[in-house]
Amino acid sequence: MSPLRFAAVALALFAAPVLLHAQRERIPPDDLDIVEKRWPDAKKTITGIRYVVEQSGKGALLESGNKVMVTYVGSLLSGTVFDKQLDRDHPFTFRLDRGEVIVGWDQIFQLMRPGDKWLLIIPPELAYGRRGSPPKVPSYATLVFEVEVVGIKKDS
Repeated sequence: MSPLRFAAVALALFAAPVLLHAQRERIPPDDLDIVEKRWPDAKKTITGIRYVVEQSGKGALLESGNKVMVTYVGSLLSGTVFDKQLDRDHPFTFRLDRGEVIVGWDQIFQLMRPGDKWLLIIPPELAYGRRGSPPKVPSYATLVFEVEVVGIKKDS
C-alpha cells in the first residue's frame, strides 16, 4: 500500500467515529446547549432522543402494537406548553409503532414499562420537523415531554 493510500485509510478510520457521532446528534446546536445545561444527566438513545427516568415502572417492556395509555405534558424548550393530557381516567391512548404519534414517541416508548414516568427530549426530525404543528409548535422545534405510562393492552 502506498504511503498516500495508507494515510488516506488511516485518516478515514480516525474520522469515522467522529463523523458517526456527529450524524447521530439530531438536536440543533443552540437547543443542545440548553438541553445539556438543563438536563446534564439525561441518557441518549442511538437515534438522538434524550430521556430522564423520574419513576421506574414494573413489568415487561412495551411492544409494537400495544395499546398504550399515557398522561403527558408537551412543551417547547422555552417552557411554553403546547399540549397536555393529565386525566388518568381518560388518558391519551395510541397503538405503539403504528404511526399514530410522532416517530420519537414510537421509538422511545418501546424502551418503557407500565408505570414509567420519564422526561423526554425529542429532536425536531423525530417530532414535527420542518413543518412544525401550527400554530403551537414552530418548525424545527425540539420538544420536551413529561410522560407517564398509566396502562397498556397487549395486541391479541
